[in-house]
Amino acid sequence: MKKISKSFLVLLMIFMLILGSNPGQVVVAQEGTETTTPTGTETPTPTNTPTNTPTNTPITPTYPPAPTAIAPSFSRPLVVINAYSYGDDAVTPGSDFTLKLRVKNNGGSEAYNLVATFESTEFLPLESGGVRSVSSLGSGSATDISQPLRSSSTLWGTVSGVVVVNMTYTDSQGTAYTEKFTITINLRQPNYSAAAATATPTTRPRAQLVVGGYEVDVDPLQPGSIFNLKVKVRNLGSVDAQSVTMVLGGGVSSTDGSGTPTSGLSGGSPELTTFAPIGSSNLIYLDKVMAGEPKDAEAQLIVNVSAIPGAYPFKISFVYSDANGNRVVDDQVITLLVYSLPKVEIGFYLDPGILIAGQMSTLPIQITNLGKTTAILGNLRVTSDGADITNNVALVGPLEQGGYFTLDAMAMPYMEGPLDISLVVSYTDDFNQPRVVEQILSVQVEPMPVFEEIPGEGIDIPVVEQPETLTQKIIRFFKGLFGLGSGKPSSPENGLPEIEGELPQEEIPVKPMPSGKG
Repeated sequence: MKKISKSFLVLLMIFMLILGSNPGQVVVAQEGTETTTPTGTETPTPTNTPTNTPTNTPITPTYPPAPTAIAPSFSRPLVVINAYSYGDDAVTPGSDFTLKLRVKNNGGSEAYNLVATFESTEFLPLESGGVRSVSSLGSGSATDISQPLRSSSTLWGTVSGVVVVNMTYTDSQGTAYTEKFTITINLRQPNYSAAAATATPTTRPRAQLVVGGYEVDVDPLQPGSIFNLKVKVRNLGSVDAQSVTMVLGGGVSSTDGSGTPTSGLSGGSPELTTFAPIGSSNLIYLDKVMAGEPKDAEAQLIVNVSAIPGAYPFKISFVYSDANGNRVVDDQVITLLVYSLPKVEIGFYLDPGILIAGQMSTLPIQITNLGKTTAILGNLRVTSDGADITNNVALVGPLEQGGYFTLDAMAMPYMEGPLDISLVVSYTDDFNQPRVVEQILSVQVEPMPVFEEIPGEGIDIPVVEQPETLTQKIIRFFKGLFGLGSGKPSSPENGLPEIEGELPQEEIPVKPMPSGKG
Protein backbone atom coordinates (compact mmCIF):
# COMPACT_ATOMS: atom_id res chain seq x y z
CA MET A 1 0.00 0.00 0.00
CA LYS A 2 1.10 3.44 -0.74
CA LYS A 3 2.10 5.67 2.01
CA ILE A 4 -0.08 8.64 2.56
CA SER A 5 1.58 11.95 3.01
CA LYS A 6 1.17 13.77 6.29
CA SER A 7 -0.25 16.91 4.70
CA PHE A 8 -2.92 14.98 2.92
CA LEU A 9 -3.97 13.24 6.13
CA VAL A 10 -4.19 16.57 7.95
CA LEU A 11 -6.39 18.03 5.24
CA LEU A 12 -8.57 14.96 5.21
CA MET A 13 -9.07 15.10 8.95
CA ILE A 14 -10.01 18.80 8.83
CA PHE A 15 -12.44 18.15 6.02
CA MET A 16 -14.10 15.31 7.91
CA LEU A 17 -14.41 17.42 11.04
CA ILE A 18 -16.05 20.21 9.05
CA LEU A 19 -18.55 17.85 7.43
CA GLY A 20 -19.36 16.14 10.78
CA SER A 21 -18.38 12.68 9.64
CA ASN A 22 -19.26 9.67 11.74
CA PRO A 23 -16.11 8.08 13.19
CA GLY A 24 -17.92 4.77 13.42
CA GLN A 25 -17.87 4.50 9.62
CA VAL A 26 -14.41 5.83 8.64
CA VAL A 27 -11.27 5.23 10.61
CA VAL A 28 -8.13 7.12 9.59
CA ALA A 29 -4.92 5.14 10.10
CA GLN A 30 -1.63 6.63 10.99
CA GLU A 31 1.33 6.55 8.65
CA GLY A 32 2.50 3.02 7.97
CA THR A 33 -0.80 1.47 9.06
CA GLU A 34 -3.82 0.20 7.29
CA THR A 35 -7.30 1.67 7.40
CA THR A 36 -10.07 -0.76 8.34
CA THR A 37 -13.75 -0.54 9.10
CA PRO A 38 -15.32 -1.86 12.31
CA THR A 39 -16.70 -4.86 10.37
CA GLY A 40 -13.24 -5.96 9.19
CA THR A 41 -13.80 -5.10 5.52
CA GLU A 42 -10.63 -3.87 3.86
CA THR A 43 -10.74 -0.23 2.85
CA PRO A 44 -8.98 0.78 -0.37
CA THR A 45 -6.06 3.10 -0.08
CA PRO A 46 -7.16 6.64 -0.64
CA THR A 47 -5.70 8.57 -3.52
CA ASN A 48 -5.35 12.20 -4.24
CA THR A 49 -8.50 12.05 -6.28
CA PRO A 50 -11.23 13.86 -4.31
CA THR A 51 -14.22 11.75 -3.49
CA ASN A 52 -17.71 12.70 -2.39
CA THR A 53 -17.97 11.93 1.30
CA PRO A 54 -21.57 11.53 2.59
CA THR A 55 -22.48 13.84 5.45
CA ASN A 56 -24.55 12.83 8.47
CA THR A 57 -27.31 15.34 9.31
CA PRO A 58 -27.79 15.58 13.11
CA ILE A 59 -31.29 14.67 14.31
CA THR A 60 -32.81 16.95 16.96
CA PRO A 61 -34.56 14.85 19.61
CA THR A 62 -38.25 15.64 20.29
CA TYR A 63 -39.93 15.34 23.69
CA PRO A 64 -43.65 15.04 24.52
CA PRO A 65 -45.18 18.29 25.84
CA ALA A 66 -45.22 18.67 29.64
CA PRO A 67 -48.61 17.94 31.19
CA THR A 68 -50.58 21.03 32.18
CA ALA A 69 -51.27 21.25 35.92
CA ILE A 70 -54.98 20.98 36.65
CA ALA A 71 -56.23 22.71 39.77
CA PRO A 72 -58.06 20.34 42.12
CA SER A 73 -61.79 20.92 42.42
CA PHE A 74 -63.84 20.86 45.63
CA SER A 75 -66.05 17.82 46.02
CA ARG A 76 -68.25 19.72 48.53
CA PRO A 77 -70.38 22.75 47.61
CA LEU A 78 -68.68 26.08 48.24
CA VAL A 79 -70.92 29.16 48.05
CA VAL A 80 -69.21 32.55 47.78
CA ILE A 81 -70.21 36.13 46.94
CA ASN A 82 -68.73 37.10 43.57
CA ALA A 83 -69.94 40.69 43.60
CA TYR A 84 -72.42 43.00 45.26
CA SER A 85 -73.93 46.42 44.59
CA TYR A 86 -76.32 48.86 46.22
CA GLY A 87 -77.36 51.04 43.31
CA ASP A 88 -75.15 54.08 43.72
CA ASP A 89 -71.54 54.69 44.66
CA ALA A 90 -72.68 55.80 48.14
CA VAL A 91 -75.80 55.62 50.32
CA THR A 92 -77.37 58.62 52.02
CA PRO A 93 -77.98 58.06 55.75
CA GLY A 94 -81.69 57.75 56.48
CA SER A 95 -82.59 56.57 52.96
CA ASP A 96 -83.73 53.20 51.60
CA PHE A 97 -81.71 51.14 49.13
CA THR A 98 -81.48 47.57 47.83
CA LEU A 99 -78.40 45.43 48.41
CA LYS A 100 -77.87 42.96 45.53
CA LEU A 101 -75.56 39.95 45.87
CA ARG A 102 -74.21 37.75 43.09
CA VAL A 103 -73.85 34.32 44.78
CA LYS A 104 -71.91 31.52 43.05
CA ASN A 105 -71.23 27.87 43.88
CA ASN A 106 -67.52 27.26 43.29
CA GLY A 107 -67.64 23.76 44.73
CA GLY A 108 -67.83 20.42 43.00
CA SER A 109 -71.36 19.48 44.04
CA GLU A 110 -74.78 21.10 44.25
CA ALA A 111 -75.77 23.20 47.27
CA TYR A 112 -79.25 22.83 48.77
CA ASN A 113 -81.39 24.87 51.19
CA LEU A 114 -79.29 28.03 50.88
CA VAL A 115 -80.38 30.62 53.50
CA ALA A 116 -78.84 34.12 53.65
CA THR A 117 -79.34 36.19 56.81
CA PHE A 118 -78.55 39.91 56.85
CA GLU A 119 -77.38 41.33 60.20
CA SER A 120 -76.50 44.93 60.99
CA THR A 121 -77.11 47.53 63.67
CA GLU A 122 -76.67 50.33 61.13
CA PHE A 123 -78.95 49.09 58.33
CA LEU A 124 -82.51 47.92 59.04
CA PRO A 125 -83.92 45.10 56.87
CA LEU A 126 -87.20 45.74 55.06
CA GLU A 127 -89.93 43.46 53.67
CA SER A 128 -88.38 40.07 54.51
CA GLY A 129 -87.03 40.60 58.01
CA GLY A 130 -83.49 40.14 56.73
CA VAL A 131 -83.75 36.50 55.55
CA ARG A 132 -83.54 35.22 51.94
CA SER A 133 -83.46 31.62 50.71
CA VAL A 134 -82.55 29.66 47.56
CA SER A 135 -83.72 26.06 47.19
CA SER A 136 -80.65 24.80 45.28
CA LEU A 137 -77.56 26.09 43.46
CA GLY A 138 -75.69 23.83 41.07
CA SER A 139 -71.93 23.51 40.82
CA GLY A 140 -70.57 26.50 38.90
CA SER A 141 -73.98 28.20 38.84
CA ALA A 142 -74.70 31.70 40.13
CA THR A 143 -77.81 33.51 41.27
CA ASP A 144 -78.78 36.98 42.51
CA ILE A 145 -80.14 37.77 45.98
CA SER A 146 -81.67 41.16 46.77
CA GLN A 147 -82.48 42.62 50.20
CA PRO A 148 -84.06 46.06 50.74
CA LEU A 149 -82.37 47.96 53.57
CA ARG A 150 -82.80 51.29 55.34
CA SER A 151 -79.73 53.16 56.52
CA SER A 152 -79.86 54.72 59.97
CA SER A 153 -79.87 58.50 60.27
CA THR A 154 -77.23 58.20 62.97
CA LEU A 155 -74.68 57.40 60.24
CA TRP A 156 -74.29 61.05 59.29
CA GLY A 157 -70.61 61.95 59.46
CA THR A 158 -69.35 58.37 59.08
CA VAL A 159 -67.53 57.05 56.05
CA SER A 160 -69.02 53.59 55.76
CA GLY A 161 -71.21 50.97 57.41
CA VAL A 162 -71.09 47.20 57.63
CA VAL A 163 -73.64 44.49 56.81
CA VAL A 164 -72.86 40.90 57.85
CA VAL A 165 -74.29 38.15 55.62
CA ASN A 166 -74.48 34.65 57.11
CA MET A 167 -75.08 31.82 54.63
CA THR A 168 -76.03 28.27 55.56
CA TYR A 169 -76.55 25.40 53.10
CA THR A 170 -76.28 21.62 52.83
CA ASP A 171 -74.95 19.12 50.33
CA SER A 172 -76.78 16.12 48.89
CA GLN A 173 -75.93 14.07 51.99
CA GLY A 174 -77.46 16.63 54.35
CA THR A 175 -74.12 17.92 55.71
CA ALA A 176 -74.50 21.56 56.79
CA TYR A 177 -72.04 24.33 55.90
CA THR A 178 -71.86 27.92 57.13
CA GLU A 179 -70.21 30.92 55.49
CA LYS A 180 -69.91 34.47 56.83
CA PHE A 181 -69.33 37.56 54.68
CA THR A 182 -68.83 41.18 55.67
CA ILE A 183 -70.03 43.80 53.19
CA THR A 184 -68.97 47.43 53.44
CA ILE A 185 -71.46 50.13 52.37
CA ASN A 186 -70.03 53.54 51.45
CA LEU A 187 -71.95 56.47 52.91
CA ARG A 188 -72.47 59.90 51.40
CA GLN A 189 -70.92 62.71 53.44
CA PRO A 190 -72.67 66.05 54.03
CA ASN A 191 -71.39 69.04 52.07
CA TYR A 192 -70.11 71.91 54.21
CA SER A 193 -69.52 75.31 52.60
CA ALA A 194 -66.93 77.88 53.53
CA ALA A 195 -67.47 80.13 56.56
CA ALA A 196 -68.33 83.16 54.47
CA ALA A 197 -70.65 81.29 52.09
CA THR A 198 -74.27 80.31 52.71
CA ALA A 199 -74.82 76.58 53.25
CA THR A 200 -76.96 75.01 50.54
CA PRO A 201 -78.67 71.73 51.46
CA THR A 202 -78.10 68.93 49.01
CA THR A 203 -81.54 67.41 49.66
CA ARG A 204 -84.89 68.84 50.60
CA PRO A 205 -85.60 68.75 54.37
CA ARG A 206 -88.11 66.10 55.30
CA ALA A 207 -89.43 64.17 58.27
CA GLN A 208 -88.41 60.58 58.98
CA LEU A 209 -90.63 58.47 61.25
CA VAL A 210 -89.22 55.30 62.75
CA VAL A 211 -90.11 52.91 65.58
CA GLY A 212 -87.75 53.71 68.43
CA GLY A 213 -89.07 50.87 70.59
CA TYR A 214 -92.15 48.80 71.35
CA GLU A 215 -93.49 46.61 74.14
CA VAL A 216 -96.48 44.41 74.95
CA ASP A 217 -98.21 44.02 78.32
CA VAL A 218 -98.69 40.23 78.02
CA ASP A 219 -95.70 37.92 78.30
CA PRO A 220 -95.64 35.51 76.66
CA LEU A 221 -98.07 35.94 73.77
CA GLN A 222 -100.11 32.81 73.09
CA PRO A 223 -102.92 31.97 70.65
CA GLY A 224 -106.02 33.84 71.85
CA SER A 225 -104.08 36.38 73.97
CA ILE A 226 -105.44 39.94 74.05
CA PHE A 227 -102.66 42.47 74.56
CA ASN A 228 -101.82 46.14 74.27
CA LEU A 229 -99.07 47.10 71.83
CA LYS A 230 -97.23 50.29 72.81
CA VAL A 231 -95.07 51.84 70.07
CA LYS A 232 -92.59 54.68 70.63
CA VAL A 233 -92.49 56.77 67.46
CA ARG A 234 -89.47 58.99 66.78
CA ASN A 235 -89.05 61.67 64.13
CA LEU A 236 -85.43 61.52 62.98
CA GLY A 237 -85.96 64.09 60.26
CA SER A 238 -85.25 67.81 60.29
CA VAL A 239 -88.87 69.03 60.02
CA ASP A 240 -92.13 68.18 61.79
CA ALA A 241 -94.43 65.49 60.44
CA GLN A 242 -98.01 66.75 59.97
CA SER A 243 -101.26 64.72 60.03
CA VAL A 244 -99.53 61.50 61.01
CA THR A 245 -101.50 58.24 60.90
CA MET A 246 -100.11 54.89 62.07
CA VAL A 247 -101.40 51.95 60.01
CA LEU A 248 -101.14 48.55 61.69
CA GLY A 249 -100.27 45.78 59.22
CA GLY A 250 -98.97 48.15 56.54
CA GLY A 251 -100.37 47.86 53.04
CA VAL A 252 -100.33 51.62 52.30
CA SER A 253 -98.92 53.26 49.17
CA SER A 254 -98.10 56.94 48.67
CA THR A 255 -99.24 56.80 45.01
CA ASP A 256 -101.95 55.11 43.03
CA GLY A 257 -101.30 52.50 40.37
CA SER A 258 -100.25 55.12 37.82
CA GLY A 259 -97.68 56.73 40.12
CA THR A 260 -99.75 59.85 40.86
CA PRO A 261 -99.80 60.91 44.55
CA THR A 262 -103.18 60.46 46.17
CA SER A 263 -104.76 62.40 49.02
CA GLY A 264 -106.88 59.66 50.58
CA LEU A 265 -105.78 56.94 53.01
CA SER A 266 -106.62 53.27 52.54
CA GLY A 267 -106.05 50.76 55.32
CA GLY A 268 -108.07 47.93 53.84
CA SER A 269 -105.20 45.82 52.49
CA PRO A 270 -102.87 45.21 55.46
CA GLU A 271 -101.55 41.88 56.72
CA LEU A 272 -103.63 41.13 59.84
CA THR A 273 -103.89 37.35 59.65
CA THR A 274 -102.09 36.64 62.93
CA PHE A 275 -102.64 39.89 64.85
CA ALA A 276 -105.92 41.79 64.53
CA PRO A 277 -107.01 45.06 66.22
CA ILE A 278 -109.76 45.10 68.88
CA GLY A 279 -111.82 48.12 69.92
CA SER A 280 -110.71 50.26 66.96
CA SER A 281 -109.57 49.98 63.38
CA ASN A 282 -106.00 49.50 62.27
CA LEU A 283 -105.68 53.26 61.61
CA ILE A 284 -104.44 55.29 64.60
CA TYR A 285 -104.31 59.05 64.21
CA LEU A 286 -101.27 60.71 65.86
CA ASP A 287 -101.65 64.29 64.52
CA LYS A 288 -98.20 65.95 64.69
CA VAL A 289 -94.84 64.40 65.55
CA MET A 290 -92.18 67.01 66.32
CA ALA A 291 -88.68 66.67 64.93
CA GLY A 292 -86.35 64.93 67.37
CA GLU A 293 -89.12 64.22 69.92
CA PRO A 294 -90.65 60.79 70.65
CA LYS A 295 -94.38 60.13 70.76
CA ASP A 296 -96.21 57.06 72.08
CA ALA A 297 -98.96 55.23 70.21
CA GLU A 298 -100.97 52.35 71.66
CA ALA A 299 -103.36 49.79 70.18
CA GLN A 300 -105.15 46.69 71.48
CA LEU A 301 -104.64 43.50 69.46
CA ILE A 302 -105.53 39.82 69.69
CA VAL A 303 -103.51 36.79 68.61
CA ASN A 304 -105.39 34.50 66.28
CA VAL A 305 -106.26 31.20 67.97
CA SER A 306 -105.03 29.33 64.88
CA ALA A 307 -101.54 30.85 65.14
CA ILE A 308 -98.72 28.35 65.55
CA PRO A 309 -95.65 29.15 67.69
CA GLY A 310 -93.02 31.24 65.95
CA ALA A 311 -91.59 34.71 65.27
CA TYR A 312 -93.99 36.90 63.24
CA PRO A 313 -92.88 40.11 61.45
CA PHE A 314 -95.55 42.78 61.92
CA LYS A 315 -95.54 45.73 59.52
CA ILE A 316 -96.36 49.26 60.67
CA SER A 317 -96.71 52.18 58.23
CA PHE A 318 -96.61 55.89 59.09
CA VAL A 319 -98.49 58.16 56.69
CA TYR A 320 -97.98 61.92 56.97
CA SER A 321 -97.84 65.10 54.86
CA ASP A 322 -94.67 66.95 53.90
CA ALA A 323 -94.18 70.73 53.64
CA ASN A 324 -95.79 70.78 50.16
CA GLY A 325 -98.85 68.79 51.23
CA ASN A 326 -97.74 65.55 49.54
CA ARG A 327 -98.39 62.29 51.29
CA VAL A 328 -95.31 60.34 52.48
CA VAL A 329 -95.24 56.75 53.76
CA ASP A 330 -92.56 55.30 56.04
CA ASP A 331 -92.74 51.52 56.54
CA GLN A 332 -91.39 49.76 59.63
CA VAL A 333 -91.26 46.09 60.65
CA ILE A 334 -91.32 44.79 64.22
CA THR A 335 -91.22 41.16 65.40
CA LEU A 336 -93.70 39.56 67.81
CA LEU A 337 -93.07 36.14 69.36
CA VAL A 338 -95.96 33.69 69.79
CA TYR A 339 -95.63 30.78 72.25
CA SER A 340 -97.75 27.71 72.88
CA LEU A 341 -97.12 26.90 76.54
CA PRO A 342 -98.60 23.80 78.19
CA LYS A 343 -101.84 24.34 80.11
CA VAL A 344 -101.73 22.06 83.14
CA GLU A 345 -103.47 21.89 86.50
CA ILE A 346 -101.56 20.76 89.60
CA GLY A 347 -103.38 19.70 92.79
CA PHE A 348 -104.46 16.79 95.00
CA TYR A 349 -106.44 13.96 93.47
CA LEU A 350 -107.57 13.03 97.01
CA ASP A 351 -108.07 15.16 100.10
CA PRO A 352 -104.88 14.69 102.15
CA GLY A 353 -106.83 15.53 105.33
CA ILE A 354 -105.15 17.00 108.39
CA LEU A 355 -101.45 16.25 108.81
CA ILE A 356 -99.93 15.50 112.24
CA ALA A 357 -96.69 17.17 113.31
CA GLY A 358 -93.86 14.65 113.59
CA GLN A 359 -95.76 11.91 111.76
CA MET A 360 -95.33 10.78 108.13
CA SER A 361 -98.34 11.46 105.89
CA THR A 362 -99.14 10.95 102.18
CA LEU A 363 -99.54 13.83 99.70
CA PRO A 364 -101.58 12.53 96.69
CA ILE A 365 -100.44 14.92 93.89
CA GLN A 366 -101.80 14.95 90.34
CA ILE A 367 -100.93 16.89 87.13
CA THR A 368 -103.68 17.16 84.47
CA ASN A 369 -103.21 18.43 80.88
CA LEU A 370 -106.02 20.91 80.11
CA GLY A 371 -104.59 22.02 76.73
CA LYS A 372 -105.66 21.02 73.24
CA THR A 373 -102.27 19.53 72.32
CA THR A 374 -99.81 17.09 73.86
CA ALA A 375 -97.67 18.61 76.59
CA ILE A 376 -94.11 17.35 77.10
CA LEU A 377 -93.05 18.00 80.69
CA GLY A 378 -89.87 17.40 82.62
CA ASN A 379 -89.37 16.64 86.32
CA LEU A 380 -91.98 17.25 89.00
CA ARG A 381 -90.37 18.38 92.26
CA VAL A 382 -92.22 18.70 95.60
CA THR A 383 -90.56 20.76 98.36
CA SER A 384 -91.52 22.55 101.60
CA ASP A 385 -89.66 24.64 104.15
CA GLY A 386 -91.76 23.33 107.04
CA ALA A 387 -91.64 19.59 106.40
CA ASP A 388 -89.35 16.74 105.47
CA ILE A 389 -90.62 15.38 102.11
CA THR A 390 -89.48 12.11 100.55
CA ASN A 391 -90.34 10.47 97.21
CA ASN A 392 -90.65 14.03 95.91
CA VAL A 393 -89.09 13.93 92.38
CA ALA A 394 -90.50 12.15 89.29
CA LEU A 395 -90.25 12.51 85.49
CA VAL A 396 -93.63 13.35 83.95
CA GLY A 397 -92.94 13.00 80.18
CA PRO A 398 -95.61 13.53 77.49
CA LEU A 399 -99.22 14.09 78.55
CA GLU A 400 -101.97 13.68 75.99
CA GLN A 401 -104.95 15.99 75.89
CA GLY A 402 -106.84 15.34 79.13
CA GLY A 403 -104.15 12.99 80.44
CA TYR A 404 -102.85 13.06 84.00
CA PHE A 405 -99.84 12.02 86.11
CA THR A 406 -99.88 11.16 89.82
CA LEU A 407 -97.22 11.14 92.51
CA ASP A 408 -97.62 10.03 96.14
CA ALA A 409 -95.08 12.04 98.10
CA MET A 410 -94.47 11.48 101.83
CA ALA A 411 -94.32 14.49 104.18
CA MET A 412 -93.47 14.77 107.88
CA PRO A 413 -94.27 18.30 109.20
CA TYR A 414 -92.02 19.88 111.78
CA MET A 415 -94.65 21.83 113.70
CA GLU A 416 -98.35 22.61 113.81
CA GLY A 417 -100.07 25.30 111.76
CA PRO A 418 -100.56 25.96 108.02
CA LEU A 419 -98.00 24.26 105.76
CA ASP A 420 -97.18 25.49 102.22
CA ILE A 421 -96.08 22.83 99.72
CA SER A 422 -94.31 23.98 96.53
CA LEU A 423 -94.75 22.00 93.30
CA VAL A 424 -92.48 22.86 90.34
CA VAL A 425 -92.67 21.25 86.86
CA SER A 426 -89.86 22.02 84.38
CA TYR A 427 -90.16 22.00 80.56
CA THR A 428 -88.71 23.61 77.39
CA ASP A 429 -90.73 26.18 75.41
CA ASP A 430 -91.08 26.57 71.63
CA PHE A 431 -87.87 28.65 71.40
CA ASN A 432 -85.80 26.04 73.32
CA GLN A 433 -85.70 28.10 76.49
CA PRO A 434 -86.13 26.44 79.92
CA ARG A 435 -89.35 27.28 81.78
CA VAL A 436 -91.20 26.04 84.87
CA VAL A 437 -94.80 25.77 86.11
CA GLU A 438 -95.11 26.55 89.82
CA GLN A 439 -98.02 25.81 92.16
CA ILE A 440 -98.36 26.34 95.94
CA LEU A 441 -100.68 24.00 97.88
CA SER A 442 -101.61 24.59 101.55
CA VAL A 443 -102.51 21.97 104.16
CA GLN A 444 -103.25 22.15 107.89
CA VAL A 445 -100.97 20.51 110.46
CA GLU A 446 -102.26 19.55 113.93
CA PRO A 447 -100.04 19.02 117.00
CA MET A 448 -99.05 15.52 118.06
CA PRO A 449 -101.57 14.10 120.62
CA VAL A 450 -100.38 13.46 124.24
CA PHE A 451 -101.52 10.19 125.91
CA GLU A 452 -101.75 9.85 129.76
CA GLU A 453 -100.20 6.78 131.39
CA ILE A 454 -102.73 4.41 133.04
CA PRO A 455 -101.33 1.94 135.63
CA GLY A 456 -101.93 -1.71 134.84
CA GLU A 457 -102.15 -1.25 131.10
CA GLY A 458 -98.75 -2.73 130.29
CA ILE A 459 -96.89 -0.05 132.28
CA ASP A 460 -94.42 -1.20 134.93
CA ILE A 461 -95.27 -0.09 138.46
CA PRO A 462 -92.26 0.42 140.72
CA VAL A 463 -91.97 -2.16 143.54
CA VAL A 464 -92.26 -0.71 147.02
CA GLU A 465 -90.48 -2.93 149.55
CA GLN A 466 -92.61 -3.60 152.68
CA PRO A 467 -90.98 -3.87 156.09
CA GLU A 468 -90.60 -7.49 157.36
CA THR A 469 -92.82 -8.44 160.32
CA LEU A 470 -91.76 -10.43 163.38
CA THR A 471 -93.71 -13.47 162.23
CA GLN A 472 -91.87 -13.46 158.90
CA LYS A 473 -88.53 -13.33 160.71
CA ILE A 474 -89.41 -16.34 162.89
CA ILE A 475 -90.57 -18.34 159.89
CA ARG A 476 -87.30 -17.63 158.07
CA PHE A 477 -85.35 -18.75 161.16
CA PHE A 478 -87.02 -22.16 161.29
CA LYS A 479 -86.64 -22.59 157.55
CA GLY A 480 -82.93 -22.08 157.94
CA LEU A 481 -82.73 -24.74 160.69
CA PHE A 482 -84.37 -27.34 158.47
CA GLY A 483 -82.33 -26.36 155.36
CA LEU A 484 -85.26 -24.80 153.56
CA GLY A 485 -83.56 -21.46 153.02
CA SER A 486 -83.62 -18.45 155.21
CA GLY A 487 -83.54 -15.71 152.52
CA LYS A 488 -86.17 -13.07 152.07
CA PRO A 489 -88.97 -14.02 149.73
CA SER A 490 -88.62 -12.50 146.20
CA SER A 491 -91.20 -10.21 144.69
CA PRO A 492 -93.93 -11.87 142.62
CA GLU A 493 -93.99 -11.67 138.84
CA ASN A 494 -96.56 -8.93 138.82
CA GLY A 495 -94.15 -6.66 140.70
CA LEU A 496 -96.28 -6.49 143.86
CA PRO A 497 -95.00 -7.60 147.26
CA GLU A 498 -96.51 -10.59 149.01
CA ILE A 499 -99.20 -9.64 151.43
CA GLU A 500 -100.04 -11.86 154.35
CA GLY A 501 -103.44 -11.81 155.79
CA GLU A 502 -106.41 -10.10 154.32
CA LEU A 503 -106.46 -6.47 153.39
CA PRO A 504 -109.46 -4.30 153.00
CA GLN A 505 -111.14 -4.70 149.63
CA GLU A 506 -110.40 -1.14 148.57
CA GLU A 507 -106.66 -1.50 149.14
CA ILE A 508 -106.12 -4.52 146.88
CA PRO A 509 -105.35 -3.41 143.24
CA VAL A 510 -107.29 -5.42 140.72
CA LYS A 511 -105.58 -6.06 137.36
CA PRO A 512 -107.91 -7.05 134.50
CA MET A 513 -107.14 -10.42 132.92
CA PRO A 514 -106.17 -10.12 129.17
CA SER A 515 -108.27 -12.24 126.85
CA GLY A 516 -106.67 -15.36 125.42
CA LYS A 517 -104.36 -15.96 128.40
CA GLY A 518 -104.86 -18.70 130.98
